[in-house]
Amino acid sequence: LAQTPDFLPFPNLLPELTFLEPYTGLIGSTEFIIIVSTAVIMVLLTLLIRYTRMGKAMRATAQDRNMAMLVGVNVNRVISNTFIIGSALAAVGGILIASHIGRINFYIGFIAGIKAFTAAVLGGIGSIPGAVLGALVLGFTESFGTGYVSSDYEDAFAFILLILILIFKPSGLLGHAPSQKV
Repeated sequence: LAQTPDFLPFPNLLPELTFLEPYTGLIGSTEFIIIVSTAVIMVLLTLLIRYTRMGKAMRATAQDRNMAMLVGVNVNRVISNTFIIGSALAAVGGILIASHIGRINFYIGFIAGIKAFTAAVLGGIGSIPGAVLGALVLGFTESFGTGYVSSDYEDAFAFILLILILIFKPSGLLGHAPSQKV
């Protein structure tokens, strides 16, 4: 994979869903599985971060490592677990995007990563539902932009949207404006 700039075929690892056959023109099996798995992962990750001991430790470590350590949080374990969770989610995302596209090359994750960053900024950094909302807005913007303007500018729409959100609403759609210290 790293030895060639060419795209290599990637098998669709996702099953075909027969109950979607009447709706084939609207949504395919791969897209349906991506939407459902995204919703499930968003809910599970939100529940993990908000309502578990591990989530509380993650939030404490993110806010202030030294203070978290002083109250008994094993910061190194929290960082390791967070990295493991993030890596697993990146693997799931990589499999989903590669199954959707059907081919891979060594830089396939670059544009997906930039668009994920754009979605997170658009939705509000630190807000999991905001990131998903940002991804939906980004997807609709790209779809309508390529449909009404030109498909040559698909990636440009993402970056234009990122620039606009940074200018007009830097905290994102569901983000909170930073508090002022007095």
